Amino acid sequence: MSPSSPALPGKFKQQPKSLYLLPLGGTGEFGMNLTLYGHGGKWLMVDLGMGFAEEDAPGAELLFPDPAFISERRQDLLGLVITHAHEDHIGAVSWLWPELQCPIYCTPFAALLLREKLEEKGMLEDVEIHEIPQSGNFSLGPFEIETVGVTHSVPEAMMLAITTGQGTVVHTGDWKFDPNPVVGALTNKAALERIGKKGVLALACDSTNILVEGRSGSESDLNASLEDIFKKCPHGIVATCFSSNVSRMITISRAAQAVGRKVALVGRSLRRIEKAARKLGYMKDVPEFPTDKEAVKMPRDRVVFVATGSQGEPRSAMWKLAQEEHPVLALHQGDTVIFSSRTIPGNEKSVIRLQNMLARLGAEIITSSDELVHVSGHSARDEMRELYAMLKPEIVVPVHGEYVQMQAQGRLAKECGVAQVVLPQNGGVIRLAPGKAEVVAKVQSGILALDGTRLVPLESEALHDRNRIMSGGMALVSVVVDREGRLSEDPQVTLTGVVEDDVSWDAEQEVSESIASAMGTMGMDILQSDEALEDHIRVAVRRSIKDISGKKPVTVVHIVRI
Repeated sequence: MSPSSPALPGKFKQQPKSLYLLPLGGTGEFGMNLTLYGHGGKWLMVDLGMGFAEEDAPGAELLFPDPAFISERRQDLLGLVITHAHEDHIGAVSWLWPELQCPIYCTPFAALLLREKLEEKGMLEDVEIHEIPQSGNFSLGPFEIETVGVTHSVPEAMMLAITTGQGTVVHTGDWKFDPNPVVGALTNKAALERIGKKGVLALACDSTNILVEGRSGSESDLNASLEDIFKKCPHGIVATCFSSNVSRMITISRAAQAVGRKVALVGRSLRRIEKAARKLGYMKDVPEFPTDKEAVKMPRDRVVFVATGSQGEPRSAMWKLAQEEHPVLALHQGDTVIFSSRTIPGNEKSVIRLQNMLARLGAEIITSSDELVHVSGHSARDEMRELYAMLKPEIVVPVHGEYVQMQAQGRLAKECGVAQVVLPQNGGVIRLAPGKAEVVAKVQSGILALDGTRLVPLESEALHDRNRIMSGGMALVSVVVDREGRLSEDPQVTLTGVVEDDVSWDAEQEVSESIASAMGTMGMDILQSDEALEDHIRVAVRRSIKDISGKKPVTVVHIVRI
């Protein structure tokens, strides 16, 4: 397997006859999917997704791939094709589209959700959206694109077969082979076999479940299991899943209906997805749901609440329930909480913390480790083997996974007879053809964080300072001096997050005295320079606080001259 190369010098420029694959997000990580295909001096973008900020980005909420490379070349960007409506593939569009200004191509379900988000931001009239069929053909410049319908947990997911003069690349998006899907049709194997017979140069393949042996199973298998669990629950039931999992929403509803329970959705994103699914006819046989306010007035043993927040996201419905802060719903002793979802790698701590909080309230917790309460929307190893046999790609580029998953995908590809495997890295330009597939350049990539209302680099000074404050606290110092630098009054010190409140006054006094003592030894060249005086006071403060508490706080010094 060819690893990604280190950064290569110089600005990247396409060679006219070459075909390139360039991920700017979604490799080495879950979420933030953004892949570019380049040929003939033009670019095609596939997906533009988001992720959720973790503890190392305090105050940030959402994460997006940095599109700077392609936004600087947007005159050559022919369009954005969205494979399906999950947030990790579509969630960044309403935030980053102003940087791209390109037409968008997606199926009606994705278009409906996207228009709603764009309307919320007042951008709907600016964005050119083309609705395309889940299985069909269209052209953008040098790219001939065939969409192939696949089964996933959200309606209208599709693979892309992208053909240029250098051959065909299949970009899988999220997919599985489900023999009895709850939503939509079977994955179009006939189309995949036809594409494979014509010849596939490269396959960019979802690696999410590469570590799972066998097959992913069918969503329909869940119905009997959930029905049995619901029958055994004497009290209230709360099930949590990904808000965009339309299949799971329907499966839970059918199981609840079979045992005489209503279903109520708790969380704005769930209701938004339900509304779109009903509008396009994907929930015709599912009864209308009562609102959460209506449902809480019903007997608790006659309702299943479906809530957002399966990954332990702060401010989600599940988190508010666990904190006893939800405005409508509350957990009672003996209620059952079902986690009908997988835990995304990196979210383990948040999910375990949430489950412990719920258990402390007296809830019985059921996960996929206990019962059959979740079936993945992503293919397992046997399904991937089947796909390799159909397509017979010359090259495999594992995507949609962390490095462990991508490496495992590469090994499986080799086992299946694939000649070349290139492990991608965000920002690494892979030349697929002509010649041997390899990384030929490194371009700007990174992560943008939504910090309040602003998008900032994840490594920004503001987020860095917040991390430092979290670990060491903060010291605010005001020093009033005359023109010659002599103290006019005692230095004022405020310590936040450094010591306990009951000893903070004594500590602040001690630090103040250390400042006065240090200034008594400073020369006039330091005392008469604000910059030099700030630096020396900062050193004195940090030394004093280290002696007091062992901490190294962020220290801010204000000099006032009178």
